[in-house]
Amino acid sequence: MKISLWTIGKTNELYVKAGIDDFTKRISRYFPVEWHIIPVPKNSGMLSEMDLKKKEAEIILEWLRPDDFLVVLDEKGKQLTSEGLARFIQTRSNESVKNIVFLIGGAFGLDQQLIDKAKFNWSLSNLTFPHQLVRLILAEQIYRACTILRNEKYHHK
Repeated sequence: MKISLWTIGKTNELYVKAGIDDFTKRISRYFPVEWHIIPVPKNSGMLSEMDLKKKEAEIILEWLRPDDFLVVLDEKGKQLTSEGLARFIQTRSNESVKNIVFLIGGAFGLDQQLIDKAKFNWSLSNLTFPHQLVRLILAEQIYRACTILRNEKYHHK
């Protein structure tokens, strides 16, 4: 199974890039992993919030393949413990999912069309985080889940 981490926005700021790169490299010891940073649509400043989300959704839907398992990160999603995320990833692997896509939306979140298409809607927290930090948290939590699945010492219970 491959893990794809998709995000809408600008490239990573230097203050989080090193951490994202480190955790991505660590994840690659367990699963093939890649990041796709989807640029904000052109003229986004001229679009309404709703139109911008629709435009972002159009781009993402073009990228998705029919057999991708889409997980959207959304504030209204279900929260998981680290152990729950590990079980979630293991279940997808057991189901022979070829590619699991974790999608971080743009500044205004995700268009309803993407939320409806998702096979899982996940909330990292009730707190609001900057998108750059969500990327880092996502990478770290996926790495943590991988270590839990292998009974490695990284996670303490």
